[in-house]
Amino acid sequence: MKLGCIGDDFTGSSDLANTLAKGGMRVVQYTGIPEGPAAPDVEAGVVSLKSRSIAPEAAVAQSLAALDWLMAQGCTQIFFKYCSTFDSTPEGNIGPVADALAEALGAHRVVVCPAFPGTGRSVYQGHLFVGDRLLNESGMQNHPLTPMTDADLRRWLAPQTRHTVGHVPAQTVFRGAEAIRAGLDAAHELGHRHVVVDAIRDEDLIAIGRAAHDLRLITGGSGVALGLTANFGCTPAPVPWRGQRGKAVALSGSCSTATRAQVARHAERFPVFEIPAEDVIEERLTPVQVSDWLLAQDSLPLAYSSADPAAVAAVQERYGRERASEMLEGFFAEVALNAVGGGATRVITAGGETSGAVVSGLQLGALQIGPEIDPGVPALRASEDLVVALKSGNFGAPDFFEKADRVLAGAK
Repeated sequence: MKLGCIGDDFTGSSDLANTLAKGGMRVVQYTGIPEGPAAPDVEAGVVSLKSRSIAPEAAVAQSLAALDWLMAQGCTQIFFKYCSTFDSTPEGNIGPVADALAEALGAHRVVVCPAFPGTGRSVYQGHLFVGDRLLNESGMQNHPLTPMTDADLRRWLAPQTRHTVGHVPAQTVFRGAEAIRAGLDAAHELGHRHVVVDAIRDEDLIAIGRAAHDLRLITGGSGVALGLTANFGCTPAPVPWRGQRGKAVALSGSCSTATRAQVARHAERFPVFEIPAEDVIEERLTPVQVSDWLLAQDSLPLAYSSADPAAVAAVQERYGRERASEMLEGFFAEVALNAVGGGATRVITAGGETSGAVVSGLQLGALQIGPEIDPGVPALRASEDLVVALKSGNFGAPDFFEKADRVLAGAK
């Protein structure tokens, strides 16, 4: 194994694996830390953790354990992957995990770049944008678990790390890999260990990847991986895929603006089942009721708990954020387990926490990477008769659920 990757959730990890596979690397996504060694032909291993929203101490411990496994596979470079919207809080764990990995690897020029222009995420003058909006004006300020209230990555990261945070501006990035490397060196000489690097185009990400060819540790969104595969002698190639016949179901727990629009679009043509959070918490609705409904429907049924920010805030106020989140995640995990046990062979999920719960509930191990459905979302084969698609909340076209099922089924 050449490149080792640590992802802080399952959807983001599949996003990264997708980028690396398109770049020509032989990639496997592992759900959790494997017990045994990787297959000898794996060039890039992506260890998916469910650590984005947990306490920093626990996230650090899990990430260091993943690092130990990856280094034992022979990796020469480590990529710490977090969301392209830098999901965290001032007390979050991106900084502590980056610190711990940097210490373990002896890394002193650590790129920080969550940009992903293909999905509208860009970094300019150290600030993270979603489309033409600052991050904290994009809807992310209403995230139920990691509300983002400041788009300045340097200012947001500073309380989380023991080190000062530097910056390589767009004007430098536009001059290419050598200029970026000089900018990283200059930041290091000023005492900065973590360095936010601007990127607004795919060309910028490719240049950043070239500049980081010999760095022990890189952090960022999956976009930075665009420039990494060439460093290992790989060239872009089609990703093989065998479609899966059978029953399809879709589950959505994301409350993002994009997912709520996708749910509304899906409801125009397909059967949908709304899962009120109160009914789950008060146990008026059971997973068996939902899975039975899904299996009884024709075409592509969708069960969802996606709601607007005001409704989510009201539920959290009444029941508590952690209780509400844990009960909904556990509910979706049981729904998915029952649906697959009842014959579902294609499972589509929306939302990082929901996807993580479903993957854990189904006890999926290594996921084989398939073709891209939408930017950042690949088809994944979990077993001989089960395929899945794991979508981050804000990703995907308006008809994502329908499109995902066509790709999973191998339709032209």
